[in-house]
Amino acid sequence: MGGKTRTDAQGVVAKGWDHDPPAKEKLVPVGILSVATGALMLIFGWHETSDAWVDALQMWWRQVKRAHRSIKRLVIYLDNGPKNSGRRTQFLKRMVQFADWSGLEVRLVYYPPYHSKYNPIERCWSALEKKWNGVLLNSLEVVLQCARRMTWRGRHPTVKCLDGHYPNGIRVPAKQMKAYEARLQRSTALPKYDIIIKPKTADIQVK
Repeated sequence: MGGKTRTDAQGVVAKGWDHDPPAKEKLVPVGILSVATGALMLIFGWHETSDAWVDALQMWWRQVKRAHRSIKRLVIYLDNGPKNSGRRTQFLKRMVQFADWSGLEVRLVYYPPYHSKYNPIERCWSALEKKWNGVLLNSLEVVLQCARRMTWRGRHPTVKCLDGHYPNGIRVPAKQMKAYEARLQRSTALPKYDIIIKPKTADIQVK
């Protein structure tokens, strides 16, 4: 009571924030964890889309393929998110293309709804959050530095940044999707949660 309010030269009262101000830009991390070795790669992009997800997977495979030359089959455990679900047409199209590009047989295994807490990658996120807890994340470099300093099973992750523009809402027309859907071997018991994609040729070499 009886206090004074600061104003500008025109007598206008500046509006105060009762919460943190909205971010000017947002970064979205994609985490790829090798269950067998514990090796972790964190890839940061500006938008989460089906194309960004698969581009991140390609970036990961380019990084590790020399160390895994004997691998012919890749099993990917996923949360059933809206950008990479077993019904997302653009994601499935890109995964078929990834199988052909890499020469790998790909099996997509989804955690059921509300069970993502069982995915080991979730514990990686908690380790990252602890590392940047209390840090002012005001630039890309600060975010990347925090990610590089975190550890998972005593090792630092490989940290990458995904460039490019990734618009939302891209869908594959039904007529075009028929060719890609024919490439999907869906489980009869769990067609949305267990999908196998075989490459067109088994001897494709990744360049």
